[in-house]
Amino acid sequence: MLERAKAETDPAHGKAPHARSIEEHLRLGAVNLDKPAGPTSHQVVAWLKLALGLAKAGHGGTLDPNVTGVLPVALSDATRVIRVLLEAPKEYVCVMETHEPVGAERLKKGLLEFRGPIYQTPPLKSAVKKQLRVRTIYDLKVMEAEDRRALYWVSCEAGTYIRKLCHDVGLVLGTTAHMRDLRRVKTGAFREHTSVTLHDLRDAFEFHKESGDETWLRRHVRPVEDLVAHLPRVVARDSAVDALCHGASLAVPGVVAVEETLKRNELAAVFTLKGELVSVGPAQRDAGDIVKGDSGIAVKTDRVVMDPGTYPRGWSTKKSD
Repeated sequence: MLERAKAETDPAHGKAPHARSIEEHLRLGAVNLDKPAGPTSHQVVAWLKLALGLAKAGHGGTLDPNVTGVLPVALSDATRVIRVLLEAPKEYVCVMETHEPVGAERLKKGLLEFRGPIYQTPPLKSAVKKQLRVRTIYDLKVMEAEDRRALYWVSCEAGTYIRKLCHDVGLVLGTTAHMRDLRRVKTGAFREHTSVTLHDLRDAFEFHKESGDETWLRRHVRPVEDLVAHLPRVVARDSAVDALCHGASLAVPGVVAVEETLKRNELAAVFTLKGELVSVGPAQRDAGDIVKGDSGIAVKTDRVVMDPGTYPRGWSTKKSD
């Protein structure tokens, strides 16, 4: 982090994420759900709401019914920023099968040709417009390969269709191919090894209701801040927070520190000095310009998570003469 100014936070207002009550934690929580094969993502979220007794929840990126793995779910007020995960990089483990024998080495070579920018047209079953677009395969590693099947791991840009990737690899190999099995292992900061099943989540909730022990429920439900952990951070002064909660943009004088990797037009997450998520929005200048600047807008406010009144009002609507 690049420090722009010295500042302290008032302990009388707001609280660190780990200090929230269990009720606040569920209202501003997220679950790294391990989706099973069979139900739709929408159905899984409906079951989760029922298990936790919630009126509202939303997932960060649909998985097809037969696809398993990481399905981040935002709870209640945390749904205000769930859309940021739609653009987060994804990682998958896939089993691809060609419809004719091509040989293990040729299969590996064909897959590795798809690293980097690729052209894709969304499959017919998708809900998006069917037009040619560019998506980036950040990395691809073949874990095992046989005459007709390959097990591979892929890190890719949001919006990449792995089913279509398998089809296109088959065409390059002079045959046809399909996706036999798929598991998502990462979305943003949510990884497979920290995911939780619906059964474990329900057990933790019932255990809390019966015993009052919050340990397992807090372990399975993560703070809303984890939903934006993949975004560059900007830290705001206490006096700037309430204005942000009312939809104002973050001005440069209200910035205490900024992640040095932040670039102009990049989506950023604005935090308090206590580590609470306030809002997200596009940066209006690079990190270096924010640190050196004295005026202007640092981050526009797109989505607000924190409720107005959490911090005292430090701004005025009085018109100047």
